[in-house]
Parts: sequence; C-alpha cells; structure tokens
Amino acid sequence: MKIIEQQIVGKHTMNDCEDGIVVTPHFIAVVDGSTSKTPHRFHPDMKNGRYCMLAISDFIRNVSPHITLAQFCKQVTAFIHALYPSQDASTLLPPHERLCASAIVYSCHRQEIWMIGDCQCMVDGLAYSNDKPYEEVLARRRAEVFPNMLKVHPSMTEGGHIVHDYARDTIIPSLIESMAGENTSYAVIDGYPIFMPGIRTIRLSPSCNEVVLASDGYPHLRPTLQESEEALRHQLSTDPFCIHSFVATKGLMVGNGSFDDRAYVRFHAQ
Repeated sequence: MKIIEQQIVGKHTMNDCEDGIVVTPHFIAVVDGSTSKTPHRFHPDMKNGRYCMLAISDFIRNVSPHITLAQFCKQVTAFIHALYPSQDASTLLPPHERLCASAIVYSCHRQEIWMIGDCQCMVDGLAYSNDKPYEEVLARRRAEVFPNMLKVHPSMTEGGHIVHDYARDTIIPSLIESMAGENTSYAVIDGYPIFMPGIRTIRLSPSCNEVVLASDGYPHLRPTLQESEEALRHQLSTDPFCIHSFVATKGLMVGNGSFDDRAYVRFHAQ
C-alpha cells in the first residue's frame, strides 16, 4: 500500500473534528464519529462523536492484520461497549444516547473494503456508498420546509451561512426516532452487536490500482482530492444550505467552513 494523498478538515476546528484517518502497514481507514443527539458526554473534554472516532482509530491501529470482518465487528463492538459506565454497559442504552460512528476500512491482508455505516469510496474510479436508509427522506423534508422557515425567521441566515437552522429543528424528533434502526436495520459501530447485513463489502481484484476512502463530508466524491475539494467549494458557493443540488439534514452554519467534517485518503492498494 502507498498513500498518494490524504486530508482531514474539521467543519469548525481540528480540535473538535469528528472525522479521522488511520494508516498502518495493514489497514487504511476513515472513521466518522456521529453528531451526538444528546447533551450527555462520555468524555468530559470532547463530544461523543470525536471520542468514539478516536477510540475506534486506536482499535484499528492495534488489531490483528489477519482479522476477518466478523471478528473485527465483534471486537470493535466490545471495545466501544467497554467505554460505557458500568451502569450503562449492563443495560441497553437508547440509540441516541450511545457513542456512534461509521467506518470504512481497507484490509490489506483480506484485500477487502468494509463499509460499516454511512461512508463512501472509489475503486479505480467506480463509486460506492452505504447511505443510511432514512436520511434522504428526512433531508428532503428539511429542504421542503427551509424556504418557509426563512420567511418566518428572516434572521435565520446571514451572508450565505445559517445562524440557526429552524428547518433542521423540525426533523430532529424524526432523526432521533429513526435511530431505532441503529444496528437493527442499518449498521454502525456503537458498542452493540453490528447489523451485519447492513455492511457493504468490496473485494478488490488483483488488477486494482487506486482506492479512495472518504467520509460523507464530501457531497460529490471525485477520483482526486483536488477535484473533490473543487466540487465541495462549488456546492458551498451555490447551495450552502444543502437544499437543492445536494440535499442534506444540515447546511453551512455560521462560523464553519463546511456543512460537515471531511476526511479523504487516496492510495495504491497493491
């Protein structure tokens, strides 16, 4: 394996960025910590998404290079579950109160890409994704109500940025409700048994050359970092609220450089 290019950019700062990249002699991975839907923090100094991302990254750095997907899922689940306080670990936490992250992992030994949760990749220019099943519906609902909310709350935006997303507020209850499908209808890493049918596995051919792994902070993934960044810049300049060309559950907030954290790594697989 040989890294061609990589980048992590926090939507706000690198100190609170919830995306990460892991590179070892045996694995390359992008880990995307989920935006927390609860004020409760499992670590006093950071949000749950960042805490979960850092923990999973440490796990990948120390895991056996020969591990199978099933073994990986079982072991990373136990690793995250151990981070819960004893009173939480013995009970089933509601999904919105859990540590949660998506991860896309390339195993050099297995010559496989494991897509666990909401992530994306390209293999020799061919794009793959593993989107959450409910998110498109809620994103479209937010997009539909956004113009009306802007009429009701004229100060909702300022200079192409969102000051307060009243449209997102309308879908938060549904976002939390839809999380009941976490590891029952779609896969994430949250310290509870992973929904294995929700994992997408890509087996690389011996002739495979270039691979790109990325978080969903890139709305339009391209074969190179420069092209992906240019597509993102175009998105942010023409549709910063993410309600037209790229419909999302959140947009560009005041004080942020993008609508989400982003991570991108391109490498030669062989």
